[in-house]
Amino acid sequence: MNPPAQYDTVIVGGGPAGLTAALALTRYRHRTLVAQSPAPPRNQASRGLHGMIGLEGATPAEVRARAWRELDAYGLAERREAAAGDVTRAEDGGFHVALGDGTTAWARTVLLATGVVDVHPAGVEGFAECWGRTVIHCPFCIGWENADRTWGLVADDPDHAATAARAFSAWSADVIAIAPPGMARAAETRRTLRAAGSDLVEGEIVRLHHRDGDLHTVETADGTLLARQTLLWSPPQRQVPLVDRLTTTLGLARDEAGFLTVGPDRQTRVPGLYAAGDLTTRWEQGAVNAAGAGAAAADAIHFAHPRRPS
Repeated sequence: MNPPAQYDTVIVGGGPAGLTAALALTRYRHRTLVAQSPAPPRNQASRGLHGMIGLEGATPAEVRARAWRELDAYGLAERREAAAGDVTRAEDGGFHVALGDGTTAWARTVLLATGVVDVHPAGVEGFAECWGRTVIHCPFCIGWENADRTWGLVADDPDHAATAARAFSAWSADVIAIAPPGMARAAETRRTLRAAGSDLVEGEIVRLHHRDGDLHTVETADGTLLARQTLLWSPPQRQVPLVDRLTTTLGLARDEAGFLTVGPDRQTRVPGLYAAGDLTTRWEQGAVNAAGAGAAAADAIHFAHPRRPS
C-alpha cells in the first residue's frame, strides 16, 4: 500500500472556521489539507452572510469560492471533497485521518471544524420551508431582514421566554413567547410579559402556514391560530457522527450541553487535536465568531508546532 500523504495540519470542515484557519496556516507556511464533506452545508438555507466586513450579503457558496481562490494562490492548501471518517493517533505522535474517498492522510496536528447538526422538530408542517428565512435561530444573523414584522419566540425555558418583550425590541415592537403546555413558572412568566406589553401563549406547534417560506400564521395542536410573521426558534443541536465517535475513541471532553471542550488555545484534551467553531459552543455561533475561532486555532497550532523552512 502507498504511504498516506503527509501534511502539517488536516482541517476537518470547510466552513468559516476551517477556511479561516487554512488561510492563516498557509501564511504560516504550513502544508494543509481541508477535508470538506460533499453533503450540503448546515448554512445552505442562508441567502447571504451578514456582519463580516467586506462580505456583507455574499452567499455561503460565494464565500467558499472566494476563499479557495485566495488559498489556491498560495499553493499550500489542498481541498478534498470527502468527509473524514475517523481520526486516530499515529505511533509517531501525529494523526491518521481516514477520508470518505478511501484515502488516509497523516498530519502533525488536526483541527476539527465540523460545525454541528440542527435537530429540526419532527412533525411540524412547514418548518423546513421557512427555516433560514422566516424561522430563524439567530436574530443577529437575519434579524434585519425580518425587522418590523410580528415575532414569536419559541421557548421551553421560563427565563428565556421572559426575554421576549425586551431582547428583540430592536427588530420588532410585537413579540410574544410561545411555550409548550405545562412549562414551569408559566403563570409568572405570562404576568411578566403582559406587564411589558407582550404575552405568553402555551401550545404545541404543529403547522406553520406560509407562502413560499414567508410565514404568516402559527397553528398549535388545539387549533389555535397565531398571526406571526417570524419565529425565533433555536432547535436542539448535536455533534456530527465523527465527533461523537472521537469522544469515545480518543476521550474528548464535552460540556453538559454536548459541546466539545477546548482550552484557551482551542486545543482539546488530546495534545495536537484542536477544535474551533460551532461544535465548541452554542452562544458564539455565526460566521464572524467561527472565523475568529479558526484564526485563533491556527495561531495556537503554529506557535505550538512551528513550520521550519526546508
